[in-house]
Amino acid sequence: MNILYKSIFGEKPVMEERRSILTNSCSFVDVKPIMIEWPYPPIQVNERNQDYANLLSIDYCGSVSELSAITQYINNENRLSCEKCTIAKTILGIAMAEMIHLQKLGEMIFLLGGNVDYTARTRNGRSQMWTPKYLTIPANPQEMLIADIESEEDAIQQYKMHMEMIRDNAVNAVLARIIKDEEYHIIMLQTLMNELEECSNNRAFD
Repeated sequence: MNILYKSIFGEKPVMEERRSILTNSCSFVDVKPIMIEWPYPPIQVNERNQDYANLLSIDYCGSVSELSAITQYINNENRLSCEKCTIAKTILGIAMAEMIHLQKLGEMIFLLGGNVDYTARTRNGRSQMWTPKYLTIPANPQEMLIADIESEEDAIQQYKMHMEMIRDNAVNAVLARIIKDEEYHIIMLQTLMNELEECSNNRAFD
């Protein structure tokens, strides 16, 4: 076969052999969800309630939501992993925790009698399917972390507001536990911010 190929086409090109392979040296095999070490309450509701399901749908996939947080974190991690591996791994760990939050919200929405379809529903009957327009995608690492901290703060404020509107202690117990993780995420993100500033200051004095 090789003799026939050579007689017709000549020697095979060696371009593929010379081509260098690009890889990402940042390993994520040891990354785990970044959460506080407190157990979650059972996922249960006292009774079906469409209004409560609608409120949770906003936390699930509204502009300020777990789905928005996950997507924003993964985007940041993708763009940082080749140059700032430590930050990227922390961000991925936070994203994994937000995925767990999303799953628990989805369970409660279903138990409350709602639909889990990436559509946020309000009390006045309006609905909005999730869109990437909700995301903030800055250009540099410091701006990414600032945007992530602001998103966590907005999420905490929204969860607290919804807890005041929901009269189901089982649902509110889960939301209160989620808030604990979000508060911990802010601490982690602020730590990364401080590390970035220290690196920047050290380079300035080199």
